[in-house]
Amino acid sequence: MSATSIPDADTQTARTTGQAATKAQLLGPGAMLRLKRWNTPTIYNGWEACTKRDRLEGLWNRQETRDFMPSLGTMVGRAVTIRIDPCNPAHPGNKPDAWDQWFAHVASLPGPKIIVMQDIGKPGAQGSFWGEVSANTHRSLGCVGTIVDGSIRDLDEMTNAGFKALARRLSVGHLHAWPVDWGGAVEVFGTRIEEGMLVHADKHGFIAIPPEDEENLLAAVLALDNAECETVIPVARFSTGLDHDAILERRRDAAARYGELASEVRRGAGEWR
Repeated sequence: MSATSIPDADTQTARTTGQAATKAQLLGPGAMLRLKRWNTPTIYNGWEACTKRDRLEGLWNRQETRDFMPSLGTMVGRAVTIRIDPCNPAHPGNKPDAWDQWFAHVASLPGPKIIVMQDIGKPGAQGSFWGEVSANTHRSLGCVGTIVDGSIRDLDEMTNAGFKALARRLSVGHLHAWPVDWGGAVEVFGTRIEEGMLVHADKHGFIAIPPEDEENLLAAVLALDNAECETVIPVARFSTGLDHDAILERRRDAAARYGELASEVRRGAGEWR
């Protein structure tokens, strides 16, 4: 098996909620752990090389996110989608069993999982669904973190739980935070995410990978990362002391070689597709 191949045992047939049936091979937990070794911009580079979509159609955050736990590094998992509306007091009375139903839904899905949460009441984001108890409960159900376009609280306690959060802001209260509905498409930070999509996130933001692009993502990320490490990065780092002309010449040669290697990856992606 080559260094860039993905084991058959580490893939699964797409069975994501809200998406048409597909024969695309989705990455399993082992491949997700390998993707976790890179930052999110590196994952974007790999996605760009193995997708048919224009790069402007990528499912990355269109609005700025805030990583409140950068010390926890990257997180990778399957999106579990939910909408909340903390400024509406009607929801607890309308759905008194919503919490039990929501937890049952989360528990039924394979992990690792990232809760992708739309706050219907934004941009106010006055009440937090997330805190010490909620973070620990979801962690016990196989969730590694959340992306919420609202607020969080109990920051130190959530960090101690190892539960990462990308959010808009901090808040002091939960108000009427309550599960409204779940399992459908949500819009967070200007991007539409379907339940079951592979999500990679860190302090830069997040990217969700369409199912048809998953199978070859890991190989593309690895190939492009290797190409950078063999060409443009060492030239940029280790040219100190040379005169400017020599530095620029080395850079041009390295960039040309990187372009050749990147083209090979993209040609390979054409075969993958």
